[in-house]
Amino acid sequence: MKEIELDLDLAQYIRNIPDFPQPGVQFKDITTLLKEGPAFRETIERLVGLFEDKEIELVVGIEARGFIVGAPLAYSLGCGFVPVRKAGKLPAPTLSKTYDLEYGSATLEIHRDAIEKGQKVIIVDDLLATGGTTRAVCEMVEELGGRIIGIGFVIELESLKGREKLSSYPVHSLIRL
Repeated sequence: MKEIELDLDLAQYIRNIPDFPQPGVQFKDITTLLKEGPAFRETIERLVGLFEDKEIELVVGIEARGFIVGAPLAYSLGCGFVPVRKAGKLPAPTLSKTYDLEYGSATLEIHRDAIEKGQKVIIVDDLLATGGTTRAVCEMVEELGGRIIGIGFVIELESLKGREKLSSYPVHSLIRL
């Protein structure tokens, strides 16, 4: 891959959507970053730089925007990709976890055969808010025997203190707001 300069201010590509998905929530929309080729490429390159020397075997991406960054990250690292999906979306036997969100609860699932015992795994998503979603994914990965080497986010909302729920893992965020 051609060497590129990593110097863009990625935060400038994030759009704020007020009152979505409910009143009082300020949604951080990455679609404005994704549509800009150089910004999207730099996002993936920065994530690659965080993990390229860790001998990662699997990237676990959290539905849905975690798929968007996770798949090209896995491709660039030369490893596999495992999707974590909302309940009822995966066809084979699954492991499920219900957890609390900032505004309700949800259930995520992963295929029971997605991770082999001892595999080196990173988890990625677009945003770290309260940490509940990622914490649930960490628990599923570990229940399946995976070794979590790190967690990567495009954006971290520091005021929501989600990093505290993930304190036993190396957490990396490209944009901290």
